[in-house]
Amino acid sequence: MTDKATETATDRALQRRAEFMPKLVTVLREGYSGRDFRADVLAGLTVAIVALPLSMAIAIASGVGPERGLYTTIIGGFLVSALGGSRFQIGGPAGAFIVLVSACVMQIGVEGLILATFLSGLFLVLAGVLRLGTYIKFIPYPVTVGFTAGIAVIIFASQMKDLFGLSLAGQEPAEIVHKVGALWGARGTVTPMAFVVALATIALILGVKRVRPGWPNLLIAIVTAATVVAVTGLPVETIGSRFGALPRLPPSPALPGLSVDAVMAALPYAVSFTLLGAIESLLSAVVADGMSGGRHRSNAELVAQGVANVGAALFGGFCVTGTIARTATNVRAGSRGPVSGMLHALFVLGFMLVAAPLAAFIPLAALAGLLAVVAWNMFEKEEFWALVKSTKGDAMVVIVTFLLVVFRDLTEGIVVGFALGGLVFIQRMSDAAGVEPAFAPDGPEQGGMTRDRVVYRLRGPYFFGAAARLGVVLDRIADYPRAFVVDFSDVPFIDSSGARSFELLAHKVARKGGQLYLIGARPEVRRTLLAQGAREPLVRFLSGLDDVDAAEAAR
Repeated sequence: MTDKATETATDRALQRRAEFMPKLVTVLREGYSGRDFRADVLAGLTVAIVALPLSMAIAIASGVGPERGLYTTIIGGFLVSALGGSRFQIGGPAGAFIVLVSACVMQIGVEGLILATFLSGLFLVLAGVLRLGTYIKFIPYPVTVGFTAGIAVIIFASQMKDLFGLSLAGQEPAEIVHKVGALWGARGTVTPMAFVVALATIALILGVKRVRPGWPNLLIAIVTAATVVAVTGLPVETIGSRFGALPRLPPSPALPGLSVDAVMAALPYAVSFTLLGAIESLLSAVVADGMSGGRHRSNAELVAQGVANVGAALFGGFCVTGTIARTATNVRAGSRGPVSGMLHALFVLGFMLVAAPLAAFIPLAALAGLLAVVAWNMFEKEEFWALVKSTKGDAMVVIVTFLLVVFRDLTEGIVVGFALGGLVFIQRMSDAAGVEPAFAPDGPEQGGMTRDRVVYRLRGPYFFGAAARLGVVLDRIADYPRAFVVDFSDVPFIDSSGARSFELLAHKVARKGGQLYLIGARPEVRRTLLAQGAREPLVRFLSGLDDVDAAEAAR
C-alpha cells in the first residue's frame, strides 16, 4: 500500500471513530473553563425547572406513576447528554410518546412497558452502529408536521378527563373515537372545581409567559395550583390522592423479565418506540443545530439514545428521547455544552431528595392544563396550513399523515406519510426531467442537426420516474436518423432503469442501421450506463458534438 493510500485509510478510520465520539469529549478537548461551567449550571437549572412538572405530567398521561417520569429524566436525561452526538440535546420523556406508552401499558402492563423500553434501547444502539441515523434525518417535512399535529390532538384528548374532572365507569379507551364517546357519556360527572383549576393553570401559564417571558411559567403555575389546593383543601384529585407519596430516590437497577413470551409481546411496541424515538431525537438535534449553528453526529446520538433507554428501563423508567422544547430552552438559556443537560438531570434528582413529599399536593387538573398548553404549542398551526395551501402533493402528505396518526396508529402514519412523500418527490423530479432538440425547431438546420443526424439534449435526473415518459419520446425520435446524438451535459444522475432504457434504445437504432452517440456524460453517469450494457460498439461515448463527424467518417 502506498503512503497516500495508507494516509487515506487512516483518515477514514479516524472519521469513523469521530462519528461516534460524544460531544462531551469534543467540548472538553476544546477547553472547558469555570465560566463555561457557571453558564451550564444556570442553563441546567432553567431546563430542570421546565422538565420537572412536564416529566410528571407526561408520565401520568402515559398511564404510569409520576415518579417514573422523574426516573426517566434523571437516568435517561443524564446519559443522553453525557454520550450524545448533539451539544445541546436534552433527553427525557416526551409528549409524542404518550399515545404509544399508554397503549403499551393497557396491553402488557408497566413491566411490559419497561421491557419494551429496554428492547428499544438495544435497537437504537444497533441503528446507530449501522449508521442508520444518516437516513432517518430524511423524513419529509410534511410528514413531521402532520404527525406532530396528530400527536397534539391525541394528547389534548387524553387530558379531557382530568381537565373536567370526569369519572368513567370503566377504563378510558385508547382509540380517539371511542375515547370521545366515553368522555361524552360521562359528561354528567364533571367536577366544576377541577375545571376551574385547569383553566386557572392555563391562564397563569399564558399570562406569565406574556408578562415575564423569562420566568419559569410552567413551574410557577403548578406550584401556585398546588399551594392553593394545599391551603384551601379544594375538592380536586391530586398526585397524592391517586398515586400516594413520591419516593425520594430512584430504585436499584434491575433487569426486566426476558422470557420469550414477554419479549414477543413487547416487541411490536419496542419497534414503534425505536422508530419514533429516532425520528424525534434527530429532529430535536436538527432544531438545536439551527439555533446554535452547530452540527450534531446523528449516529452517535442514536447510540446515546439507545444507552439512555436501556439505563432508564433498568431503573424503572420508560421511553427516553430528545425533547425539542427542553432542548430549545437549553440553547436559549446559554448552555455551553452537554454539561448543562447532565446537570439538569442532577437538579431533578435533587428535587426528589428534598421536595418529593410536596408533589403530593399537585392537582391533576393543573397538570392536565399544562399538557393542554403543550399540545396547543405542538400543533404547528401556521406550518400545517401553509402546507395544506401550498401544493396538492404536500397537502395530501400532511393531511393523510395527520389523519392516520389521530385515527389509526403513529407508526402507520409515519410509514405511509414517508411513502407518500417519496412518491410526491419522484413525481416532481420526473416533471423536472425533459428531452429537447438542441436547436430551434422552426429554424434552419443548426447545432449539428442534419437530415441524417439529430441532436437532442436531456436535462435533469434521468431515473425510473422519468425513464418511462421520456423513453417514448426518444423511441419516436430514433425511427429515422443515421446518427442519433444525445447530449448528457445537463444530466446530474442516472439510475439503472434510465441506463437500461438507453441500452434498449441503442439496439433499436442499430437495427435501423444507425449509431447512438452519447456526449458530455459525467463519469458517474457513464459508469451506470456501462454497467447496464450501454457500451461500445453499441453506444459511442464522445466528449462533444465535434467528435461525431470524425466518428461517422470512421464508420
